[in-house]
Amino acid sequence: MGLRVLAAMSGGVDSAVAAARIAEAGHDVTGVHLALSANPQSHRTGARGCCTIEDSRDARRAADVIGIPFYIWDMAERFQRDVVEDFVSEYAAGRTPNPCLRCNEKIKFAAVLDRALALGFDAVATGHHAKLVDGVLSRSVDQGKDQSYVLGVLTREQLGHAIFPLGDSTKAEVREEAARRGLTVADKPDSHDICFIADGDTRGFLAGRLGAAEGPIVDQSGEVVGSHQGAHGFTVGQRKGLRIDRPAPDGRPRYVLSIEPVSNTVTVGPRSALEVTTITCGTPVWNGPAGRDDLTVQLRAHGEVYPCQFGEHGGGLTIELDRPATGVAAGQAAVLYSGATVIGSATIVSAS
Repeated sequence: MGLRVLAAMSGGVDSAVAAARIAEAGHDVTGVHLALSANPQSHRTGARGCCTIEDSRDARRAADVIGIPFYIWDMAERFQRDVVEDFVSEYAAGRTPNPCLRCNEKIKFAAVLDRALALGFDAVATGHHAKLVDGVLSRSVDQGKDQSYVLGVLTREQLGHAIFPLGDSTKAEVREEAARRGLTVADKPDSHDICFIADGDTRGFLAGRLGAAEGPIVDQSGEVVGSHQGAHGFTVGQRKGLRIDRPAPDGRPRYVLSIEPVSNTVTVGPRSALEVTTITCGTPVWNGPAGRDDLTVQLRAHGEVYPCQFGEHGGGLTIELDRPATGVAAGQAAVLYSGATVIGSATIVSAS
């Protein structure tokens, strides 16, 4: 007997093919598009942004081709509170959040899943490139598109009600299948950057909400080498966009080493000063087997993976890297893997 499945349809090619596959497998599928913006724009700008009126229409057309019921759920207020406001407050506190990860955690697999279960659905299906093997989250076969990192915050219970139909396919295969199925989104560009900052200007977005506040840029000795209009406009590891008045004595580039929101100070230094081997995290979410073989950690979406060991201390997590990493920012997630399998995640608090 088939499942009752709610297919989250963003208006892109991945979620359309995911919904089509679930329906073709004999499940009772209903498509839903999440309206996440209170004032959606009528059109995307190329691959920037999402959640526009155009996207909702693309999702509806895909549902019509597949032959499934389709609805639009207004999640704008919840998205504003749990994702956008969280994003702004994290930057104001000197941290670097990942809004896609927060959206999966708070919207797609909390608000949406809770409503779906209350309405009698058995599961929520999405177009994420990741695999579930016996309820355990693993990497997609398409390493370049793998999204297991941004799903690493999900609990075992949430994963138990999730379906990711695309984990065994590459993006090229998904597009080819969409074309065969007559889905008009087959060649639609992927959305990238931050969906609610359609022009890609994160610093301008934050300045509009947090205001300008001039502060110093200092080197490791504390000497002022430049100025800025708000520490919230920077992230650890950043090289571009620094207003440096005094070049480094060795002529090499400087990078953001730390951000202090209370004093509104940004500290810069050489790339070598970014290297860390110990990462301290908050309370972990364990969602996979307690594997200890072939342990690695990923510290950013689509970022490099590092061999590591870890231990739990005082309710938190300490990760020791086998080799140094750079650009590790508080507020990002550290997702632990045993081979290709996700075993857990935690939010980075500090690194040294």
